[in-house]
Amino acid sequence: MSLIVQKYGGTSVGSVERIESVAQRVMGWREQGHQVVVVVSAMSGETNRLMALAQDIQEQPVPRELDVLLSTGEQVTIALLSMALEKRGCAARSYTGHQVHIRTDSVHNKARIVDIDDKRIHKDLAQGRVVVVAGFQGMDETGNITTLGRGGSDTSAVALAAALKADECQIYTDVDGVYTTDPRVVPEARRLDHVTYEEMLEMASLGAKVLQIRSVEFASKYGVPLRVLSSFEDTGEDAGCTVAGTLISAEDAEMEQALISGIAFNRDEAKVTMLGVPDQPGVAHKILGPIADNNIEVDMIIQNIAEDATTDFTFTVHRNDYDKSLAIMQETAKKLGAREVTGDTKIVKVSIVGVGMRSHAGIASTMFETLATEGVNIRMISTSEIKISVVVDEKYLELSVRALHEAFGLDQSA
Repeated sequence: MSLIVQKYGGTSVGSVERIESVAQRVMGWREQGHQVVVVVSAMSGETNRLMALAQDIQEQPVPRELDVLLSTGEQVTIALLSMALEKRGCAARSYTGHQVHIRTDSVHNKARIVDIDDKRIHKDLAQGRVVVVAGFQGMDETGNITTLGRGGSDTSAVALAAALKADECQIYTDVDGVYTTDPRVVPEARRLDHVTYEEMLEMASLGAKVLQIRSVEFASKYGVPLRVLSSFEDTGEDAGCTVAGTLISAEDAEMEQALISGIAFNRDEAKVTMLGVPDQPGVAHKILGPIADNNIEVDMIIQNIAEDATTDFTFTVHRNDYDKSLAIMQETAKKLGAREVTGDTKIVKVSIVGVGMRSHAGIASTMFETLATEGVNIRMISTSEIKISVVVDEKYLELSVRALHEAFGLDQSA
């Protein structure tokens, strides 16, 4: 018998019919003898509805009260799912985040989990119950309700799995696993049976939307095996529990690692360039300091030294931060005596990811040759031990992804 933590997102519990389907699936695992803890999100669209209500009252809602409001979405789901399980003769008990003592810091709207008291859950499991827990929420040390921010339910599930020492944390979503790239761009993309924490962290940070980075970081830190599965596959009357999907775990020294595991991409890139900056010690800090002071995250950075004792400095930001970044840089340029500030929002980032890079030479060469053959000009390059990212013109995104997917043998027929 295994202890399984399952998480179901908003689309998976988006209607009464979907909640009934989830209950049927959970029953299947119980009938196989497993102990099950279920973490759920609010029903699809509910968090947005609650946010809109708050903003009808107050354009910038008070963070503490916003958390009180938003946390009610999951409370509806846990009650309905517990009812659906009880209807099927399966003992179940629902809990909000504070009822199972998911303790967080006091940063409202984006709190981080500090500790979880697992005693109540273990007691219910020992009595044969399915425990249904509200994701996305907890409480701080003074008893205030907090929410965990975007992707918070994934983080709740992984944290509970770690605290309970679960055998596996299963993330049910609207896709049946992690793919070599987005099948909407490359129809030949295939589902991966296994990826490492490192690879998933890189893919998530580079644009893959399957899992949130925080949940993968948590799983890696505590060694929680994660599995991505689809909640939209027909469970049938017997609620069969075949395990497929994609397993995310530590690197297995005995497993032969693929050269490249996947191609990730991000459409939300923009770049800002300051031309003709005096080349002096500390110039990078003078440029990026004001950006950091405005809580803008910088991704890729390139600095080119010219012969006239000046430098050109380019960095990328999220496209939503482009206008603000450009305005900041124009002010900074005046102070530094730079020649000009330019920018571009019609760029994208394309990345190849794979732990197999560590032991194979020529990966970068193959990537650059493939893009050159397709007539794609590379604007920027960034590397780590297991990834290579390039910035290219937006119009070349799909061409680049398809070409690289084929070049590294990731197609289904490969």
